[in-house]
Amino acid sequence: MKKTIQLLAIGATVALFTLPVAARNLLSQPETVVQDQCTPENKDAWYASFRESRTTDVKKAYDVAKKYLACAAAEDNKITQYLKRWVCSYEKENRKVLLSQQLAEKKYADAFALGKEILTDEPENVKVLSDLGYGGYVASTAKNTTFNADAINYAKKAIQLIESGKAPDSWAPFAGKDDALAYLNYSIGVMTLPQDPSAAVSYLIKAAQFESNLKKSPLTYAYIAGAYEEGPYAKQSADYEKLYKGKDETPESKLALANINQLVDRIIDAYARAVALAANDPKFAASKPGWVEALTNLYKYRHDKSDAGMNELVASVLSKPLPPEPTPITSLPASAPATTPATGTGNGASSTGALPTGTTVVKPPTATNTPATTTPTATKTPAPASPTKKPRSNHKRN
Repeated sequence: MKKTIQLLAIGATVALFTLPVAARNLLSQPETVVQDQCTPENKDAWYASFRESRTTDVKKAYDVAKKYLACAAAEDNKITQYLKRWVCSYEKENRKVLLSQQLAEKKYADAFALGKEILTDEPENVKVLSDLGYGGYVASTAKNTTFNADAINYAKKAIQLIESGKAPDSWAPFAGKDDALAYLNYSIGVMTLPQDPSAAVSYLIKAAQFESNLKKSPLTYAYIAGAYEEGPYAKQSADYEKLYKGKDETPESKLALANINQLVDRIIDAYARAVALAANDPKFAASKPGWVEALTNLYKYRHDKSDAGMNELVASVLSKPLPPEPTPITSLPASAPATTPATGTGNGASSTGALPTGTTVVKPPTATNTPATTTPTATKTPAPASPTKKPRSNHKRN
């Protein structure tokens, strides 16, 4: 789904502060006024107009204040001091309106430059931090990752401030606090995943905890599956191959395998959720077969090559809490369980630390989940899922 970030909702007072984009470079410059107009009578009229309109038509008040100051550049009195302060406050406030316009128009370079300027003056502006954090994610879905690092930092700062009790003047384009936290965590997770999938896991899981559209989106769980596979599973699988390939089974190799298998169980759970949520949604018709195939191969790997019970797992998985990241297993029970649960910590195929040959864990398609306030008709059918590199399958104990 491709998302165009909505024009941020602005309160009635701030809405009056709208300034044309073309005037951006003139904010701190005196307005050009024909000097013949700089008569005492005109200045008195402009100041009177300013006083009349400053609470009812701030744009008009700004225009006449600029005219007055252009004719009083050499003056330093109470009137010019006051007008300079007022104009400065107006221009600072209007930057936030301009920022929303730039993000809506996908002018990301301008938006991030302006956002940095605003945050220099207001480092804890939750609204600006949230807009830039989410805006960077939207840019990245269009393959513009230039702003990912800054956007991740802004989103993290916004989350920290929101969780400490701070709130913006408006939550838009999000539905509210929980929705904002969901999308900010999701944004961090998706932007982090290519470079550090292990770190992405916790953000994606946290995003799925809040009541938002993300909790009901199969893409969320497909991303979680991919982050597990490319992060902790890839590392532990590689370590297993390096340490235990071609060697006799030992307590240490069994312990390593148990930790790998509980990661596989998390991937199974995530794909089961993706499949369940995509079941009756035509937007995911192209992605669902890949998710079903990945789930089937993983499930059979953990259940002695049988898919018995898999359909029941898909049917019931959404009624269960999303499992947290697994805690490392440090010791094995005296005897292995007689049976392996559908999703749990059973040892499954106990002689291997890898998925079966030919198993491919599928990444979600490149797409944008949209905030709850976006109408469903604005979404597009995602592109077919593209497979990740094949999981390691050649480090069995020989």
